[in-house]
Amino acid sequence: MSIFYRAPAGALFILLSAAAAHAAPVHDSPAKRGKVETVVVTGARTSIGQPNSVERVSATKARQQINAVNPEDLLKYAPSLVVRKRHYGDTQDPIATRTSGVGASARTLIYVDDILISSPIGNNNTTASPHFGVIAPDDVSAIDVLYGPFAAEYAGNSIGAVLNIITRMPDHFEVTADALGAIQDFGQYGTHRSFGTGQLGAGIGDRDGAFSWRLSANHLDSTGQPLADITLTWPAAPSGAGIPVSGAFNGRNRTAMPIAIIGAGGIEHQIEDTGTLKLVYDFASRAQLSYTVSLFHQSDDATAQTYLRDASGIPVYAGSVNIGGYNYAIGTSSFSNNVYDWKQTHLAQALALRSTSGGDFTWEIVGTDYAYLNDSQRVPATALPAAKAGGAGTINRLNGTGWYTFDAKGVWQGWDNHELSFGIHRDAETFRQSKFNTTDWLDGRPDALATRAAGKTATDAVWLQDIWSFAPDLKATFGGRYENWRAHDGANFSAAPPLVVKQPALSHGTFSPKAAIAWQPREAWTVSASWGSAYRMPTVTELYQAITTGPQITVPNPDLKPEHANSYELAAERADDDGRVRLSLFQEDITDALLSQSAPLLPGSTTLFSFVQNVDRTRVRGAELVADWNNVLFDGLELSGSLTFADGRIVKDTAFAKATNKFIPQLPKWRANIVATYRPGDRLAFTLAARASAHAFGTIDNSDTVSQTFQGFGAYFVVDARVQYRVDDHWTASIGVDNLNNDKYFLYHPFPQRTFLMEIHYAR
Repeated sequence: MSIFYRAPAGALFILLSAAAAHAAPVHDSPAKRGKVETVVVTGARTSIGQPNSVERVSATKARQQINAVNPEDLLKYAPSLVVRKRHYGDTQDPIATRTSGVGASARTLIYVDDILISSPIGNNNTTASPHFGVIAPDDVSAIDVLYGPFAAEYAGNSIGAVLNIITRMPDHFEVTADALGAIQDFGQYGTHRSFGTGQLGAGIGDRDGAFSWRLSANHLDSTGQPLADITLTWPAAPSGAGIPVSGAFNGRNRTAMPIAIIGAGGIEHQIEDTGTLKLVYDFASRAQLSYTVSLFHQSDDATAQTYLRDASGIPVYAGSVNIGGYNYAIGTSSFSNNVYDWKQTHLAQALALRSTSGGDFTWEIVGTDYAYLNDSQRVPATALPAAKAGGAGTINRLNGTGWYTFDAKGVWQGWDNHELSFGIHRDAETFRQSKFNTTDWLDGRPDALATRAAGKTATDAVWLQDIWSFAPDLKATFGGRYENWRAHDGANFSAAPPLVVKQPALSHGTFSPKAAIAWQPREAWTVSASWGSAYRMPTVTELYQAITTGPQITVPNPDLKPEHANSYELAAERADDDGRVRLSLFQEDITDALLSQSAPLLPGSTTLFSFVQNVDRTRVRGAELVADWNNVLFDGLELSGSLTFADGRIVKDTAFAKATNKFIPQLPKWRANIVATYRPGDRLAFTLAARASAHAFGTIDNSDTVSQTFQGFGAYFVVDARVQYRVDDHWTASIGVDNLNNDKYFLYHPFPQRTFLMEIHYAR
């Protein structure tokens, strides 16, 4: 449902109309600063000083250096960030920050202009992944990254970072077009083939007086490498039973147990279409009204491949088999769970009114809505190869899931040496999940309801922040945010075993203070210290979602408490015309941390359940070094890079004692990247880059000791290369290679191997 039909809609339009009619002369520039510069997040949002360490990714520069197919690719070399993108067009690509792994998606806020695209309904890398697909790659102008929960403007979901993706608008008539192709040569176990990607994009826009507009469209057709290895655990003793088969590979799982690798699954063929329209109207240079609407549609057809052949050479997918003198039972779902048909249609909207013309007071009012118009996944329940022709299965739907936000904020600069910002906020999330049985998983109608999960959360907040320039070279920031959070209408249903539960309602009121100080001892130097308290509330899926994926059963926990973070940062930066260098020391202490784990729920049971629980305390201590230089050694050579060290520990876990003093899951001890670009002239740019990471543990008790295997989080070292040539004022051609050294690594899933890309871009 659109925001324009919900309760806040009337209030939103009243506020917008009143503000447009009575807007006073204002401006959006960060005026009245002292010697210490206030870091400002520019673009669509009101200019509010931020006490965070901030990194800006220029899309123009990034496209020169990075083989970017999707918008999130532009973050490939951002300091301390890792986007777990499994292949081009992946819709399950959460972000890891310097203090959180890829399974903590709820600790990062991501906006496209005003639209919240980081999914607030969950905290995982599946249904809760960011929705980057609602924006076309060519629409991006810049990305600002704010590290840590130090700004009162943002909710507790900013514990890790806040990303503001800023889109561009034309100041004259323009037309753009882009064509890209990529080929990945993949070889692992019994899968040896090439996987291709093609993408076409176009945009058109203009400005006529006070009115400007831009319309863009993007089409992606991509097939990715296998996302899963299908495995069997070795039996305890040899046996002659079962049909003899060949083709299996020996290996070890993440807990070092011997396994037989018998196939690959999750080979996704994705077709994605994105259309975005942005309209902007300036009211006599006093206020600006903007409306953005984006429609995203995806069709994802996933297949599986077996490596097994019987004596006649016929592929084997299920049954009792004999591999090397050992008997294995291949279940019906072993391969079919890796086959699915997934269709998504999502609609994102934003309506905003903001001041533009200067004065002591600036303001903005923003309402947004993100709706799952259709989100349906079909999975067979019968064994392959018969399932390829249809048959029984299930349909899992998220239709009706979504969220909306409302923000009203202002900045007062009428007091000497003070910049006072304040605002109110509301967000509301709805989760609906229904799983049906069907007689034909390919195109049959839903039959009996198997499971259902539903629930709602909402947060109302008010915040205040003051930036005080009390000396020419000293600036202090003080702020606070009060939030009132509620969870309600939670319910779970299961047909087998029979279960009907109405979950209890929850509510929490929290206050999060913030403080920071910045000192500029010399023109090129800035030293700062920041502290921020933040509460991350349980998401609606952590509270209420129940789902089975293969042998893994995820159960809800309706009694979760919010996690409370205290974050600290000490930073020093030197910047001049030749470049800059920044060193940051950081620490994050979280009580009642919301972490997921897998364990038996019943005494004596071997069935694993995945569930979220409050862990008593976690701590991350680390350092981040960021640097970039121009004209290194000789003119035209640019170098940039970052190195992040993070020691993340579970300090105490009363409920699961084996996890105490273990490393936080999915958080490596170090990450690093370096980018070298040489421009011999205005037309040509050569880039060689590398990104690397230590291994990480995937389990809360660090029992996964083997990282370079399916479900492991292995170390990697990846080299990328790109050459861009500007043919003339309109045409640009690029060629590149990702993973030039062909590192075969796992981040739970097998990741892309050497990939060749070619791109042609037109703009006028």
